[in-house]
Amino acid sequence: MALVLIIDDSPTELHLFQNMLEKHGFQTLVADSGEDGIRQAQTAAPDCILMDVVMPGMNGFQATRKLSKDPGTANIPVIMITSKDADTDKIWGMRQGAVEYLVKPVTDKQLVEKINAALAG
Repeated sequence: MALVLIIDDSPTELHLFQNMLEKHGFQTLVADSGEDGIRQAQTAAPDCILMDVVMPGMNGFQATRKLSKDPGTANIPVIMITSKDADTDKIWGMRQGAVEYLVKPVTDKQLVEKINAALAG
């Protein structure tokens, strides 16, 4: 099954998303910062990345932009996940290289559908 890297500064959210995905057969890696997420993406080459938007240090927009400009990670689909429900954030995220954008709380069904669509796309 696909390997998904989850990047979120919240241990609770990391645990929640990891459990959701593993329950549906995905393999997971976790990173608690944008910087760590970029390092793991470069080494592990996951099939998909779930990216929180609001994080200290490098935020999700910055990390996604960096991943999209690196030839080694540019083809990994990034799904941004945030607690903000703003169309401007969605547009900004897509401009940084994200393929999809979800607003928390996210259900198992939403998450699995978006990941499968990103992997197929």
